[in-house]
Amino acid sequence: MKKNRWLIALSAVLIHISIGSAYAYSVFKNPLSESLGWNNKEVALAFTIAIFFLGASAAVFGRFVEKYGPRISATVAAFLFSCGLIGAGLSIQLESLTGFYLTYGVIGGMGLGIGYISPVSTLVKWFPDRRGLATGMAVLGFGAGALICGPIAARLIDSVGIPNTFFILGGCYLILMLSGASYIAKPPEDYLPTNMQKLTNEGKGAPVRKVADLGYMTANEAVKTKRFWLLWVMMFINISCGIMLISVASPMAQEKVGMTAAAAAALVGIMGFFNGAGRIGWASLSDYIGRSNIFIMFFSVQLILFLLLPSFSNAIIFSIMIYIILTIYGGGFASLPAFIGDLFGTKQLGAIHGYLLTAWSCAGVVGPMAVAAIRDATNNYNTTFYVFAILLVVALAASIWMKLNILSIQNQTVSIRPMKGALPFLKEEGNV
Repeated sequence: MKKNRWLIALSAVLIHISIGSAYAYSVFKNPLSESLGWNNKEVALAFTIAIFFLGASAAVFGRFVEKYGPRISATVAAFLFSCGLIGAGLSIQLESLTGFYLTYGVIGGMGLGIGYISPVSTLVKWFPDRRGLATGMAVLGFGAGALICGPIAARLIDSVGIPNTFFILGGCYLILMLSGASYIAKPPEDYLPTNMQKLTNEGKGAPVRKVADLGYMTANEAVKTKRFWLLWVMMFINISCGIMLISVASPMAQEKVGMTAAAAAALVGIMGFFNGAGRIGWASLSDYIGRSNIFIMFFSVQLILFLLLPSFSNAIIFSIMIYIILTIYGGGFASLPAFIGDLFGTKQLGAIHGYLLTAWSCAGVVGPMAVAAIRDATNNYNTTFYVFAILLVVALAASIWMKLNILSIQNQTVSIRPMKGALPFLKEEGNV
């Protein structure tokens, strides 16, 4: 059956909306503490475990995704993620904290990781002409998942209790994810959309440069390149900065600029909107100005904002700065798969993407722990901004190094006519 690539994109969004509900975990924090007596650290650890296993499972099962395809991978992810939620409900009924860690954290986290990379790597192959837009759509779903799940979960907790809320969510997400998995599939070999196929057949594509070793690499080949590790560092720092703010946004806003608890809660909710908007906005822009340029912009803007934030006590200016940083946080996730396709091709994009998502696992631990430790040591948040500004200098240097590395390789190349199947990759390299 001939597949419609826009329905493939919709299938990917369904999967990502489901697993993106994990970002609404804060809704469960107070109810779990109040009903079971678990302290904040014990409750928060379950989410940390889930994020760790997201990155770890993405790295371990990236090859599984490439070998068996998105349909089987997404189906496996659906059962793991849903079983994790249903198991979490059972663990809560049994008042087992260890069981909660195992089900929500480990099993659910593995579903998160496999479910995250399965549709994204497929969309990049379906949209060679708009890689950034395609991955932005899918990852937007991940960001929107929290906005949808948060209020629904809160009402369910009040009406049916915490265990039943997990049961209901687990069942609903199983249906949504299996629906997406039933349609999603790899494109045909050497697939090009109609507009690109026409240009290729007519030989009207503009001459482009072929990069000597920026070819269709395997995951093992990619991890041996300088570009892979530069990209890992860039993602680690970008995620650390964003997740640090997400983890302390409410208390930071109340302490630093005097927001009320209600206003700070509204800030957190609006942050979710900008997180999602940045995923589609920045990723789409990267199709036009190039991925390396977009990351240089990310770190330049964030560096300025992190240096300015300690000086401002106005709530509106503070909020605007936080929102900008959150768009960049989301934009980094959405631009990453497209950047991988630019640098290493799409041969084993899922596996390479999985390896790079270990940066998310590490940042998910380092970011929140670092801000908590610095806040406890200095009794304020201002020092945190300066410490993370140093990291942003490192990230900016890495992004410039990446740009120079790509340019140096391009200088070793010769001009050729576009080849079928290689056109989108080669064209993109002219932009980065």
